[in-house]
Amino acid sequence: MSVTDVPVLAIDDLVIDIGGNRIVDHVSLSLGSGRILAIVGESGCGKSLTALSVLGLLPKAARITGGEIRLNGRDLLPLGEAALSDIRGNEATIIFQEPVASLNPLMRVGEQVEEALRLHRGLSANAARGEAIAMMARVGIPDASRRARQYPFELSGGMCQRIMIAAALICRPALLIADEPTTALDVTIQAQILELMRDLRGDVGSAIVLITHDMGVVADLADDVCVMYGGRIVESGPVEPIFAAPRHPYTKLLLATIPTLQGQRKMTLRTIEGMVPSAESWPDGCRFRTRCPLADEACVATPPLADVGPGHAAACWHSADVEALA
Repeated sequence: MSVTDVPVLAIDDLVIDIGGNRIVDHVSLSLGSGRILAIVGESGCGKSLTALSVLGLLPKAARITGGEIRLNGRDLLPLGEAALSDIRGNEATIIFQEPVASLNPLMRVGEQVEEALRLHRGLSANAARGEAIAMMARVGIPDASRRARQYPFELSGGMCQRIMIAAALICRPALLIADEPTTALDVTIQAQILELMRDLRGDVGSAIVLITHDMGVVADLADDVCVMYGGRIVESGPVEPIFAAPRHPYTKLLLATIPTLQGQRKMTLRTIEGMVPSAESWPDGCRFRTRCPLADEACVATPPLADVGPGHAAACWHSADVEALA
């Protein structure tokens, strides 16, 4: 493998435990430069823990008990806090889902954008301020020099999200993780943020991991998708074949919950019966079997994540029957 073939992010067989329960169970994924990978699933499926593990930001109760995480070929798990601090905000960074809560209310937003430049690049205050204002303008903040002097409470949620994106991209990281970046934003601002991420992916060349439960966002933005349930990846591959012909019942049902403008004027939105069980009560075998319309006695055994098409894999004993689901 040549240097150019090394993925920006490679997670191999990752296992995360909390209180003796396996929350993330042998997860593997890979992401190349300039690509957007969406990790989707309901709350409690392990999406955010998988993402937080990359930057060493897991909660204290969580422990990585197996696997590897590599950033541009470098194994991150053996690194100490000082080395990880050098990586955060520089080589890899994260946008959290609550921008107002993630920003320091006592600091002007411009100072928060320029902070990484001063920390990682050693720029003077004036040079860092100039680059911060330029990046703020680049992410669509009007009158950026004036906005840079404001505090988070003086800005809207959408504007704070743009500040978070500017701060995340200021050092032009190889990897950007966006954890539910459009949660709690109105649909107009959501569309603007998604368009912004698409443009900046092309301009900066960052690889992007998008954590979401919104399959509509995935269809609009991502190149590849990993569907997680019960701490495991149950389907993965390029967006097009997964949307056109999902091969896991969970993926099929997630796609069915997307509202459309076609059809009857009054119609009931589709839902997935039941809830994601807690880690203490995950069933043996396929963890989706207690909610799955195709489940039978075979599903008591754990299905492997097997190839079902070019670059497309699914973990289901009945993957050939998924298309027939209503």
